[in-house]
Amino acid sequence: MTPMSPAHKSYLKKLSRERILIRLTQLFIFILFLAFWELSVRLNWIDGFIFSSPSRVWNTFFSMAKDGSIFYHICITLSETIGSFLLVVTIGTIAAILLWLSERLSKIVEPYLIILNSLPKSALAPLLIVWLGTGTKTIIVTGISIAIFGTVLNLFTGFQETSSDKQKLIYTLHGTKKDVLFKVLLPSTIPLQISIMKVNIGLCLVGVVIGEFLAARQGLGYLIIYGSQVFKLDWVIMSIIILCIIAMILYSIVNKIEKYYQTIK
Repeated sequence: MTPMSPAHKSYLKKLSRERILIRLTQLFIFILFLAFWELSVRLNWIDGFIFSSPSRVWNTFFSMAKDGSIFYHICITLSETIGSFLLVVTIGTIAAILLWLSERLSKIVEPYLIILNSLPKSALAPLLIVWLGTGTKTIIVTGISIAIFGTVLNLFTGFQETSSDKQKLIYTLHGTKKDVLFKVLLPSTIPLQISIMKVNIGLCLVGVVIGEFLAARQGLGYLIIYGSQVFKLDWVIMSIIILCIIAMILYSIVNKIEKYYQTIK
């Protein structure tokens, strides 16, 4: 292995210091926000009943953690989100492949996909309840509906834009469409697929919460809507904070997958 030059070492140290500085600044801003929020409630600058406070949110979380109820709601939302996300990835990839395999089918279906992708998906949620009833099935379908159409369109576009020279080479060597798919299209579009996954993990969480607003008796979305109805706003704000943490963790996991792929590429 070639030893690093002093300039390279200095550059790496500079990058490391920059990352640490950014993390510390982010942490400082977050702590400052919490302190100002708590102080504003204690000094009666804002109404603690309406806006809650960090201490009230923590006490609410601690009391619900003692009986395990908050972890139950978190697990429900998390499992529904992961389930809808995996289905979006699977269904979206298969649908994009089918559109690529059949030019006629793609021309027929593409306008409908564009319309459905532009449609506000929250408008579909009440219909899904009527069609499917309340429960986990409706919530997962709602999560899928938020992300599936954009996934299909983006993947199909990625397939179309993949290097035509590589495809011609496969056909020149007497390869089939199957060979083009598995040796050119899918490997070439892995970065695109991961980028779409980074967006979809958040969209699925949004869809699941919308579904829980309307069709659930459990989950963080249910806690938010029920808490707002009975004016337990500590529940509402606590659930929103937990959703932010979940979104950050899920995005970080997909981001780690992307970095791992870049290292082995």
